[in-house]
Amino acid sequence: MESCCMALKGNTNLINVSKGRSNGGSVFWGESIKGGLISRDFGTRLWKSFRAENGFRKAKPGVAYSVLTPDIDKETMKFQAPMFEPPQADPKNVASIILGGGAGTRLFPLTNKRAKPAVPIGGCYRLIDVPMSNCINSGIKKIFILTQFNSFSLNRHLARTYNFGNGVNFGDGFVEVLAATQTSGEAGKKWFQGTADAVRQFLWVFEDAKAKDVEHVLILSGDHLYRADYMDFVQKHIDANADITVSCLPMDDSRASDYGLMKIDGTGRIIQFAEKPKGPNLQAMQVDTSILGLSAQDAAKYPYIASMGVYVFKTDVLLKLLTRSYPSCNDFGSEIIPSAVKEHNVQAYLFNDYWEDIGTIKSFFDANLALTEQPPKFEFYDPKTPFYTSPRFLPPSKVDKCRIVDAIISHGCFLRECSIQHSIVGVRSRLESGVELEDTMMMGADYYQTELEIASLLAEGKVPIGVGQNTKIKNCIIDKNAKIGKDVIISNSGGVQEADRPEDGFYIRSGITAILKNATIKDGTVI
Repeated sequence: MESCCMALKGNTNLINVSKGRSNGGSVFWGESIKGGLISRDFGTRLWKSFRAENGFRKAKPGVAYSVLTPDIDKETMKFQAPMFEPPQADPKNVASIILGGGAGTRLFPLTNKRAKPAVPIGGCYRLIDVPMSNCINSGIKKIFILTQFNSFSLNRHLARTYNFGNGVNFGDGFVEVLAATQTSGEAGKKWFQGTADAVRQFLWVFEDAKAKDVEHVLILSGDHLYRADYMDFVQKHIDANADITVSCLPMDDSRASDYGLMKIDGTGRIIQFAEKPKGPNLQAMQVDTSILGLSAQDAAKYPYIASMGVYVFKTDVLLKLLTRSYPSCNDFGSEIIPSAVKEHNVQAYLFNDYWEDIGTIKSFFDANLALTEQPPKFEFYDPKTPFYTSPRFLPPSKVDKCRIVDAIISHGCFLRECSIQHSIVGVRSRLESGVELEDTMMMGADYYQTELEIASLLAEGKVPIGVGQNTKIKNCIIDKNAKIGKDVIISNSGGVQEADRPEDGFYIRSGITAILKNATIKDGTVI
């Protein structure tokens, strides 16, 4: 009889090589779906498989068995060591970069005087609070924020909310705002040319961070709405030994062309990536999304795998890609990721929860009003993972004989004998008697006017901040500090889809009326 000898170390894993099993999972699954072979419960499932499969008697923990000679099943040696587990992700070794976004033309006029991440949402938050809160709740406290366009209000909000003296205390962490600036040399005279170029221009910061044991860099967007544990994302990145991991989700035909699309193999590795394809190129990116665990019906409805624009890079890989491999590529989605797929291990991570890209007026409007539904698809309140924002120290809202149905009322509001339905009322809002709000997102105000100031303005025939008596508003976004007079009707009854009326204080986008920040809508106006 032929024999074979082997030496076993104390942390060796053993499997039946003739009939191992993967339990049907893949490495790209998110924690909430299903674990793959290489996952946090690798050791537990492997032990169960080892104990139950062909020809093995009931195994004992801490005992090694022969696997190369199946006809021998006696114990060969005993050892006291745990089953092998992959390295655990440590938030201290992760730095996040939040991209402030471009000019935000699709979200205009809300971005007329502010950056996209500074746009108010949900009554009292700003979009930047979403990735910031997700980072804090994930234990990631080394945070860089890259800004370029209209960044004043964003910088002010960050300073008030996320610093060492007030608001959220980061302990040994930090929040660094890196504003676009010009430096010496020809290249230094240009502003950010894209997402990758923005990171490249501040590589000296991340090279310094690398020396502080930052092994992975998380790239985030400042205009998405979702709740996520980024460390689960990073853990899957580590489990797969990936150079880059891209967070993704199934997507339908109607919006697929707005996102980067990918094809993956059975292990979750991305084999093809196309940024916002159109026409025949879009059709070519269709895949059988049942590989993600979708039912046949859902797979037919969502035939694409879309990138969320959320990435994890090994730090050394990120530096290499930006400086040596692709020094002239300026965008992650359209250039860096598609090129890196050919030469690096780029993995997909399925995010199986609510996520919305707040990139257009319609998506912004719909996402806000969806917060008022019962039950909501997403809500800011969660006792274990709260969302943070600027501490304003405002009084509770005062409500006098109002009818409120499916609505969110923020703090510091004064509501008098008004009707509010399927709407959001932002901080410091003032609604007078007879006002009717329906399907409306009202952002509120940055400051109060005293009762004396309001009376003085009314006596002079002027309009104070807020909404005047007997005004009817429907299907509308009201930006901050708007002054809307009495007996006004804003309903877009004509169904106009697009209109530019800045001289009158409003725009219409996708049929939604947007009242400008600080605008004045005079008494009796009909829109």
